Amino acid sequence: MIKIEHLVKSYGANTAVDDISFEVARGEIVGLLGPNGAGKSTTMNILAGYLSSTAGRVTVDGLNVLDEPLEVKRRIGYLPEQPPLYLDMTVEEYLIFVYNLKGCTLNRTKHLAEICEVVKLTDVYHRLIKNLSKGFRQRVGIAQALIGNPPVIIFDEPTVGLDPKQIIEVRNLIRTLGRDHTVILSTHILQEVQAVCDRIIIINKGKIVADELTENINRVAANTCRYQLKICGPQREVLAMLRDRADVAYAEVLAARDGDAYIYHVESQRGVDIRKSLFFAFSAKGWPIVGMETLGLNLEDIFISVVDKTNAEGDPKKTAKSRRQRTNTAEKDIAQSILDATAAKQEQIAPMEGDE
Repeated sequence: MIKIEHLVKSYGANTAVDDISFEVARGEIVGLLGPNGAGKSTTMNILAGYLSSTAGRVTVDGLNVLDEPLEVKRRIGYLPEQPPLYLDMTVEEYLIFVYNLKGCTLNRTKHLAEICEVVKLTDVYHRLIKNLSKGFRQRVGIAQALIGNPPVIIFDEPTVGLDPKQIIEVRNLIRTLGRDHTVILSTHILQEVQAVCDRIIIINKGKIVADELTENINRVAANTCRYQLKICGPQREVLAMLRDRADVAYAEVLAARDGDAYIYHVESQRGVDIRKSLFFAFSAKGWPIVGMETLGLNLEDIFISVVDKTNAEGDPKKTAKSRRQRTNTAEKDIAQSILDATAAKQEQIAPMEGDE
């Protein structure tokens, strides 16, 4: 459905998007992540036809964005971070305005009623937009993106400013839309990506540094053996004992205490379950383990490690600093495997016709 090939966008000497290529299949929900200034919004604006590219090619449903911009725009529904609303209009007036602007040929009354039912705007259909809450305004923005039933929908930070209940409702809506549409979601809320997206693409410094299925990342993260322990015993000796064990990859003592127990963060070697052996080892020392919680990695740990690694490339000082700040091994290992797999994918992408 969407194909981006060797896309480049430069502003003078600054390259915002630096030779990126990826495809999005019909019915796929893709999360586009990256730090501020990474090139996410520029990529989405080029895809939506708002900006032109310096080089490369973007096609939607087989149509080139530069050659057939109007046809491409008819196939895209776009919700920017700030929904383009006219506050002095009612919801009905605004949606009719957008319907006419898009040149939609579907039965207007039926089509708008169906959209309002999906995004739950029926009860406020005749109210002024300026009198609606932030959540309902966001729904109106989503509704305008759905007019014309476009096969591709782009959401830029769709849950910013919403309360927890509204966030859950919008996430459920995006999942529902993913059944019949191709969806690209840009957000800084990483839990949102885990909950909604089929695939994650991370852009940093204008380049794709990660491209992986969310299911694969979640599975690897869930299998990581990381624990939080509460142990009654002398802090230095307990920590030294943990760090001396061959089956422990990482251990640190946390600032928090629980009575006479210190709290430790411990990570085992990959694939090793250390719970029973730790219990017997500390029991023999007379240092009881009074609490043990199994922790998993989340997408935020992996995202930070991916960005840290790509920021540190080619800069020994940054690499050394990163190692001092983040000594845990699991997220580094996962991040490195994602980086390596993505680099291999990018190398296999063939040049466009006419490229040397």
